[in-house]
Amino acid sequence: MHTTHKQHGVIMSLIFDAPAPTTIPVQGVDDFFPVNRIFCIGKNYADHVREMGSDPSDTPPCVFMKPTDCLVVGNGDLPYPSGTEDLHYEGELVAALSKGGKDLDRAAVEDAIFGYAVGLDMTRRDVQAGLKERRLPWDMAKSFDGCAAISAIQPKADAGHPHATNLKLSVNGDVRQNDTTAKMIWPVVDALMHLSTLIELKPGDLLFTGTPEGVGQVVRGDRIDLAISEVAELSVTLK
Repeated sequence: MHTTHKQHGVIMSLIFDAPAPTTIPVQGVDDFFPVNRIFCIGKNYADHVREMGSDPSDTPPCVFMKPTDCLVVGNGDLPYPSGTEDLHYEGELVAALSKGGKDLDRAAVEDAIFGYAVGLDMTRRDVQAGLKERRLPWDMAKSFDGCAAISAIQPKADAGHPHATNLKLSVNGDVRQNDTTAKMIWPVVDALMHLSTLIELKPGDLLFTGTPEGVGQVVRGDRIDLAISEVAELSVTLK
């Protein structure tokens, strides 16, 4: 059955229904943030880089992507993925853009940021290790159903000082990550400036900004609680 879709003023016939857009609630209002793309920064906290066996002086930042429809929004269940026996959590600050552009300067990036959220970058660590050993891209270690979770977005005017605030992650009540976002090698604005030299940023883009030390394995039934002071909180249970 064909469906119709209007794009740039032209009505097109689609061979199946287009997927519904991925949206995130905005704290304090009834509006939703439509997600365009999900970018992620790897190796952005020196202590985490070292715990993963790498050199933190190895710059520029490692950038990878996750599919938009993988995103699990809000508190609740998080599916345990297939193909892994070593699933890891990574708690992160997430920046959400309402404007875009190419080769942006600092002022333009700051203006483009709509707000911030907390997010989980879930990783099939055993898959990643195998791909690294064979010197292959590790997309499938980072991109799978439910590979990212995110809280509601806090508008930047109400988000306090996200560039220098506490990030705390607990598993079943046991604190595993407890650090400050001030330790980022590439702070949010600098990372986005760099990213805009590689690709045109667009409204709806998200940037997961990397994780501090303390990442580790989780299994089915584990509850992960993540909080970043003045930004947001997130609680999910692996199913």
